[in-house]
Formats: sequence, structure tokens, C-alpha cells
Amino acid sequence: MPHTLRRLVLALGSVTVLSAPLVAAAQTPSAAPAAPVAPAAAPVPDLARALPDFSALVELAGPAVVNIRTSERIKPGANAQLDEQMREFLRRFGIPVPPQRKGNPAPSPSPSPDDDDDEDSPQRRGLGSGFVIGADGYVMTNAHVVDEADEVVVTLTDKREFKAKVVGLDRRTDVAVLKIEATGLPMLRMGEVSRLKVGEWVMAIGSPFGFDNTVTAGIVSAKARDTGDLLPLIQTDVAINPGNSGGPLLNLRGEVVGINSQIYSQSGGFMGISFAIPIDEAMRVADQLRSKGRVTRGMLGVYPDDLSKEVAEAIGLGKAQGALVTRITPGAPGEKAGLELGDVITRFDGKPVEKAVDLRRLAAGTAPGTQVKLQVFRRGATKELTATLEALPDDRAAATAEPEAPAVAGAQAWGLTVSELTDAQRKELKVAGGIKIDAVDGPAARAGLRAGDLILSVNNAEIKSLKQFQALLAKVEKTKPLQMLVRRGDAVTYVLLKPGKG
Repeated sequence: MPHTLRRLVLALGSVTVLSAPLVAAAQTPSAAPAAPVAPAAAPVPDLARALPDFSALVELAGPAVVNIRTSERIKPGANAQLDEQMREFLRRFGIPVPPQRKGNPAPSPSPSPDDDDDEDSPQRRGLGSGFVIGADGYVMTNAHVVDEADEVVVTLTDKREFKAKVVGLDRRTDVAVLKIEATGLPMLRMGEVSRLKVGEWVMAIGSPFGFDNTVTAGIVSAKARDTGDLLPLIQTDVAINPGNSGGPLLNLRGEVVGINSQIYSQSGGFMGISFAIPIDEAMRVADQLRSKGRVTRGMLGVYPDDLSKEVAEAIGLGKAQGALVTRITPGAPGEKAGLELGDVITRFDGKPVEKAVDLRRLAAGTAPGTQVKLQVFRRGATKELTATLEALPDDRAAATAEPEAPAVAGAQAWGLTVSELTDAQRKELKVAGGIKIDAVDGPAARAGLRAGDLILSVNNAEIKSLKQFQALLAKVEKTKPLQMLVRRGDAVTYVLLKPGKG
């Protein structure tokens, strides 16, 4: 073999299919050239299998997802300048929303005595989504979708429409259950949130901006986000917009793992972060709403706060854990159990308490009347106390109840229109009590009070609820000045309201 050809064969190494013909051709010049051998085709990646295909999932789950339309008649004096989509944005971002039935009158035509309230009164309309949880017509959605609505209409994917009855809603978890007169409805299966993994593909179906049965997909970004007061939420990057609220979040097995409820946004539009209520927690709420129309929760009657690392080390606790007791409601279970200000609750009924929100959730998840053991760190030592929980006041009853006549008269005499703070607002404002001023007139306006101010105390009595405020005003002498501690923004000041019209 010539030296040149031998070098070529060695260089080709294992490519023997090419070296043999080359050598043969060199040794036998008269032989016909061999036909080139085609190299083996490289495998083409199956791009269709590289990403999940949601089409079968949509066909399976789509028929059980519904569109929800709401309408609310605007009463005289209501703030009608915010449409429902904007109100939903504000509510979901924790921004205080002007009350719909209170406040300074908005410009609107005054109906004549012959006007028909249903047809001629201005109406506020809203959009949302939901899904069937009972073949006999039970539908789950968000509480903020149907809250205060005068009419709720559910539209199925086959275009049938039903007027829905609100069986019950729970503002604290933002869950509501509706009932329509229909049977044999397709249902969705409930998944196990404990099996849900960060990075797992998920899909949402809803009606963003009224576009029915819109499908969006993404992954689970995080679990147990502490953006909810009583529920840890599921964070995803699934596109969620106004109208998606109340729709299902599904895994690739077609199971509901959450209810799409909130987005994080600085612009009002989707920015890649959305939140869903875990379905196991939502179903526990829904079961109570279906059976009793409301949710009962336990209450310890303390106001907990988190501990910093520095404080935990200074008091000898070691690491920052537990819930620091900053206030105790007089006569509540915590006081009866012997809790003291400055105590750190580290375990609740045998379960660890890592931070303040854990204590609130554990107490709320325990039935009223239950006797629980509390492990408390106090002045360098650990001790055990026993508390019997009471019922947490119903959020809907407190927020929608009409004020008692004497209290209304008292508030109006001072030119005040006030409302209860929601749990979300208290959390955002970092206050345990207080009430919000919605509108001012007369003495309140002359004293410099404004809508949005918070009343923290009246005549040196701390304000903890709207009912207590009403009771205090009923006892106040109308001829004497009224002293209030008021918060505006991050600052507090004392304000003196003087009676009279002058």
C-alpha cells in the first residue's frame, strides 16, 4: 500500500466504510468506481413531544368551565365612577376601593317616581369565570366576582344561560358557591395540591375581558406564597387578566389544583405573576358554604406579629420563630387562657408556629369550641396554656349589616360616613383595628378630616370594630367636642370635632 494511502486510512480511523473502497480503487485502477454510500440519517427530534399538548385537556375540561356576568344597580349616592373591571384590579392588588353604597354622591340623573328601578337605574356590570363542582348545578368562583351583585348570570359552553343564586361567599378566602337550575352538568376532578411541584406545567381556562373559554398555560412558579391572609397561594406565570377570576387552574392530568384569583401588577395588566387559591382549601370552604351558607372559624383573640432575628436572640428564644402577642382582646379565649403581652406562641395544638400568619391560619382552621394547647415562650422559659376557641365573626355579616339607627344618627351628626376595614386592608396598613372614613361633612370636614383617613381611637377609647365605634358614638354627649386619634398615610394626629353647624 502506498505511504500516502496508508496515512489516509489511519487518519480516517473507524470510518472503514470509506477507507476500504479507497484502498481497493488504488490497488485496482481498472475497477469501476464504487457508488457512494449515504451516511445514516440523524434522528429528527420530535418537537411535538418536546412540549406539552393541551388540546386533549381543553376538550376534557372546557365544558365544565362557565362564564359569569354580574350586574348591580347603583343606588343614589354610590360612587359610580369606577367600572367593575377597575374595581376588580384595585381589590386584587390590595388597594382600598371606594365603597359602592356609601360616600360622596356621584353625578347621576335623579330618577323620577315613575322610573322602573330594574330598567332605568344605572347599573355596574362585571365579568368573571367559574367551574362546575356539582352535576346538579353547583358552581365555584371567586367571592369578589359576585360580591354585592344584584343579578348573576352563568353561561355554559353550549350557550345555555341561567340566573344563578349565590349560595354563600367567603371574603376572607375569596371563595363563592353559586347554584343554577340544571342537572347532568360536566364536572371537573379535584387534584391534590400536596403533589403539585414547582416547575410543573399548569393551564387556566376563563373569560378574560369577556373572551369566553380562553386557554392560557405556564408553570408553577412557587407554592405557599403568603399573599393571602388565611390561605397560602399558588404562584404561576399563567396569563391571568380581568375576567379570568374564579376560573380553574388545572394540571396535566385535567385536575383542578387552584382557583385563579389575583395578579401582581404595576400597570393593571398581566406582568407574569398570578396567584391561585389552593383547591383543597377552597373545597373545605365550599363544603361549608353549601351546607350552612357561611364559614365558621376559630378565634384566639390575639393580634400576633413576627419576630426579628435580633429580638429573638435578645429575649433568649434563639431563632426568629413563633408569633409575638402584641395585643389581646379583652374577654377573648387568649386572655382567658392566661396569655400576656410579649408572649411568643411557638406551637398551636402541637403544630409548629413559625410566623404570625401561621397562628392566624391554624386558629381559623380549628372549629369554635375546640380546646387547644398553646406552647408559649415567656421571659426565658417555655410553658403550656390551654385555650377554648370562640367563633370568628362572620366577615360578610359584619361588612353588609346595616348600621343601627342610633349609631347612624350619631355618625351623621358628626358628618362622618365610615366603614369596616377588610382583613386585607388591615394587613396592608399594618393595623389591628380602626375604621375607615368614606366621606366627610359638617364638623368632620371643618376639623380637616378626609375620606381615606383611619379612626384609631375616640375619646381615648381604642377602636377595634365598626360596631364598637357605633356604640361609643351613641353614648357621646352631642354638645361636647369629640376627640379622635386619626391616621393619614403613615402619620397619626389628634383631631377635635366640635358640634354644631357654625
